[in-house]
Amino acid sequence: MRVYVPLTLTGLAEAHKEGELGPAPLTAYAVTPVLREWYVSDDIEELEYAALTRAAQASLRLLAVSPQTQRRRVVVAVDVPDGQAVADPDLGLDQSSLGEVRLTVPVPLARAAAVHVDSADAEPDVAAAAEALGAADLGDDDAQFTVDGAEDHELMWYATQEIPNLIE
Repeated sequence: MRVYVPLTLTGLAEAHKEGELGPAPLTAYAVTPVLREWYVSDDIEELEYAALTRAAQASLRLLAVSPQTQRRRVVVAVDVPDGQAVADPDLGLDQSSLGEVRLTVPVPLARAAAVHVDSADAEPDVAAAAEALGAADLGDDDAQFTVDGAEDHELMWYATQEIPNLIE
């Protein structure tokens, strides 16, 4: 099963140093039955993109609570055995948890298929979005507009061999 683990560049550097994503349990995003039901699509590429987008939103939340971290969203795409990614059926169709799964064990970074990271030109918008996230959560429409501005930036695809260059 392909899962998308939200991180920051600092978290990616730690994972690279340790050789694994952990400690468990880890929050990740995947194509779950609930995500399929919400997205109403059978196109696996669209569903995978939706899961990736959910992970990017979670990465933004990590940035919001870590003001010293470089303002770039990071998502690691990892292949894990189905039993290691567990969806909580009690979450239902709650918008904030669509596609959310828990990884029950640390995952070797060698299982990573790719890394998705914001480009440098996205940093000002991502920084503004991280700053506005709390107000957006409280219903501020202007803050939500700012948060949505970060989503206008597509995450760049990197091969796992490029991780050392990303964390320098």
